Order: sequence, then structure tokens, then C-alpha cells
Amino acid sequence: MQKLRISTLGVLSVLASAALLGACGSSSSTTPKKSSTSSPPATGSSVTEVMGTAPQSLDPGLDYTTQGAEINWLAYTGLTTYAHSEGVAGTGLIPGLATTLPTISDGGKTYTATLRKGLVFSNGAPVVASDFTYTVERAIKIPWGGSGEFITPVIVGATAYANGKASTISGITTNNATGQIVIHLTESYGPFDNVLAFPALGIIPAGTPMKVEPTSPPPGVGPYRTTNIVPNVSFTGEINPYWSKMNIPGIPAGHVNVNVKIDSNVAANALSVLNNTADVFDWADVIPGSLLPKIKATASDRFQFKDLGGSTYYIFMNSTEKPFNNQLAREAVVAGLNEDAMRSLGSGTLIPACFFLPPYVPGHVSNGTCPYSSTPPGTGNLAKAKALLKASGEEGAPVTVWAQERTPRLQWMTYYASLLNQIGFKATLKPIADATYFTTIGENATLHPQTGFADWNMDFANPVDFYGVLLDGNSILKTDNENFGDTNDPYLNAQVTKLADVPTAQLSSVAAKWQALDQYVAKKAYVAVFGYQTFPEFTSSRMDYNALVFQPEYGWDWTSFQLG
Repeated sequence: MQKLRISTLGVLSVLASAALLGACGSSSSTTPKKSSTSSPPATGSSVTEVMGTAPQSLDPGLDYTTQGAEINWLAYTGLTTYAHSEGVAGTGLIPGLATTLPTISDGGKTYTATLRKGLVFSNGAPVVASDFTYTVERAIKIPWGGSGEFITPVIVGATAYANGKASTISGITTNNATGQIVIHLTESYGPFDNVLAFPALGIIPAGTPMKVEPTSPPPGVGPYRTTNIVPNVSFTGEINPYWSKMNIPGIPAGHVNVNVKIDSNVAANALSVLNNTADVFDWADVIPGSLLPKIKATASDRFQFKDLGGSTYYIFMNSTEKPFNNQLAREAVVAGLNEDAMRSLGSGTLIPACFFLPPYVPGHVSNGTCPYSSTPPGTGNLAKAKALLKASGEEGAPVTVWAQERTPRLQWMTYYASLLNQIGFKATLKPIADATYFTTIGENATLHPQTGFADWNMDFANPVDFYGVLLDGNSILKTDNENFGDTNDPYLNAQVTKLADVPTAQLSSVAAKWQALDQYVAKKAYVAVFGYQTFPEFTSSRMDYNALVFQPEYGWDWTSFQLG
């Protein structure tokens, strides 16, 4: 998912225990801390988090942003969920409201799970298996932003329900007496265990209105519940009083209530945390570079940049439009790109990189040779870039560079446009307001953007989430297109289709094949990767900093928040 929608969460979910670490010679600069513990909450205590961008919604049936998922994954637990741990361990799936991870049968097309006994919603009402069917139906009807990719085409009968041709989803059957839930898929889809972990599929009561409830979201099952909502201003993550009694393994209770204040002035937010008038800086916000020296000098014991291992920042190039339908022209871009300059413009928050899959995703290339840039990526090679462009015959070609207006994305693309001019293109910059940028460049029916900024923050740590959405030719859409470069390579498409069938638990068996595909894409120069993003772990001195868990799927794990 992109930030910020968190990539439409453009955000968010992860897999596998076999992920390979490092980034083309680089690795995370931090050591994972312990998992979140489950000691009793401190009754009545609270902390304040400052958030620069409001969630799309605090109703899980609509929200598809990193900001909303930060609370929603803790208020709306799915049949599966993720370990409350840092590093690769945090990408591991664990049972949520189901007794075990689902049993997969029928060649990967049937998933069977059983609800835990004694589950109650955050309002005290009992949970039954048929509530799951209603939850999925509501996510389709609202609709949730990921429903068109992860639900409607995947579950048998979901399309008919979405089109009003059926009164329910025929592919889901439930038994309230036994708690059994059976889900039939249209075809095998390896990451479906991860789909079940989305907050949008966190079970809510049947009968919840089939419309967005912006100030009174439905009850859920989780360590927290959302209260005191003032849209675009504030909300509270309140400890769910019913949670601890359910004793669900691996999912701790909260220690403190979390009062969230929303303010687009991220500089003021950072200063409030530095000065201890607020407690937590939202991980998805960017600390202004002008404040970093002061923060590093005076708050080094409560600040660092953390690599969540699942965010790739890159430049797309349209392989169907001149000049980037010419591979040599694309190679020229990759060869000339100065990743160190990009890192500097991003206040040091980028880990320079050249391969598409980020560190925590199985198939990541941790020690391969960058085909056209230095290994590890660094200063770029202007002479090589100019020679490649000359050989392509595309010197002097006009290029429009699309960019978001916010820092540092505008600065990154300003540098990129300058680079294109240096090596022989005739480039102009086209800044677009942040709120409409991705929908604008994704309007493929009328616009085929040549090149520009793109990022992806994993929905889940499976290569399918990157390749199936961003580079597979079958993913090209007329509107809301995420394959901005219109990449449509028959070999790539066939490999994605084949590898997508592998279940989450078996990803290690095909990690080498995903690595080979990632190296193939780098050699074809379909995208110009310039880094893996790191994020600020920054709190007040009131917080127990050593207890914090920076979860790779969702950033802050609020169950680890406690006062020092």
C-alpha cells in the first residue's frame, strides 16, 4: 500500500519465517527488542500520541491506511493475526480468533477454521461464526479499499454478492454451534491466510449497519476499542475490559489508554514529543530534517530510525511509452541514479537499494550484484548513464516527471528531473497534490505517465503483494492502476501466476525462485529502486523505551506502550 492511503495501507500485513535480511549490502541498523508482554494494564493511565495524518476511517470496513490500521489491528482481530514482535518474527502469522491457523485443502482452494470458545465483542456481546460472513459482506458493500483485490475475485460467490445477484456469499459456510468457518476460493491463492488478518476482516457483529460508522465504529474483538472520536481531530484507543478474560495466546493486553491527537504540523508534533508534552510521535510521519540534529543530540536515548523491512521506494518508468519502452533508456536512469543523494535529501532515512523486494519479504536479494549501479548502491555513474542513453537513440526525448508535493518526495523527484537533464533527456517536473497523486497517475484510461515517484508498503510480507499488484501485467487497470509503468512481461507474468499459489507457510520453498525473478526485473530495469525506507521510533522520556515493540506490519504496537 502507498503512504498515505498506508499504498491504498498502498497499506498492510506480512508472512513468513524465512525472509532474507539485508539490502544490497545494507542491513537494518537496529537490533530487534523483545516481544510485547502481557502483564496487566495500569488502570487509568494514558499516553498521548501525535499523528500528522488522520486515518481514512476508524471503521475497519472502510479504512485502508497505515494510520487507521495502527489502532484497527488491535481493535478488530481476524481469524489470523501477526506476532507482537519486532523484526522478521513480527511478520509471522499466528492464530487470532481461530483456535489454529486455518487448515488448507482442495488444492489450496478451501480454508477451514474454528472460532475460539467464549469470545465476546468489546461491548460484551457473544461472537458467533456467522458474524464472520457478515463481516466479509459488509467489507464488500461499503466497500473496503482492498475488497476488489483480496475478497471479491478470490472467494466463491463474492462477485455475485457484490453485484447484487446473491443475498449472501455462497463460498462461506458457518456453524454457530461448533464455531466452524469454511471458506471456498475461486482458485488457490497462497497469501489468503494473510488476507484473513486484515483489520477489515476482523469480526464484527451481524446486523452492524451496512454503511460507514465514522464516530461510532462497530464493536470488535481485541486488546483495544476506539472511543471519543472527533473526525480529523482526535480519538482514543481504550483498553478493552473484556479482552484479558479471553486469554488468547500471543496477543497481549494493553497497559495504557492511548489518546491520539491529529495535527498536520509534524514539526510541532516532533517538538511536543521532544519537550515531553506528548508521548509518541507517529511512526508513519516524517520528522523535519531541521529538527533531527537537536533530537539526536538531546533525545538519543528515546529516538532512532527503524527499518520495518517492508517498504520499497522507487521510480516507475512506463515501458509502453517512449522513451522508456527502450530498455537502454531505462538502464541509463538506473546507472545514473545517485542513491546517496536521495538518502541525503530524505534526511538519512533511506537504506540505499537496487532490488525491488524489501528485506523482510521472502525472495529479497540480500547480496546480489546491482546490474547497472554500484554494489552496494551509491553515487551513480553519469558517464555510463550518458553512454547508455546515447546507445538507446533517445537523447533529447521529452520526459515528464510526476511528483508529490510533500517533503522529501518533491525534492527526490526534483533531483531526478535534474539527473535526466544531465544525462541527455529533456525533463520537466509535474508536482501533484499529495491527496490526489496516486489516483491521478493511476488513471490509465486517459493518462499514461512516463515516470515518477512510487512507493509500496507491504500489505503482507509476500512477494505476491509487490509483484501481483505493481509489476504483473494482469494487474494493469484503467483506473486506480498501481502498475504505473504498465509493465507487461510474459515471463514475469507467468512466474507470478505460478508462485502466487504457494501458501504462506511454504514460502521458504520458493524463496530462491522469487530471488531469481527479482534479479531478472533488476536486469530489465523495469523500475529504479532507490531505497528501503526507515521510520522514526521517537517517544517522550515518560515512556518505557526498552519495552516498545516496533511491529513490521503496523509500526507501533500499542500493547507495548507503558510508562517508565
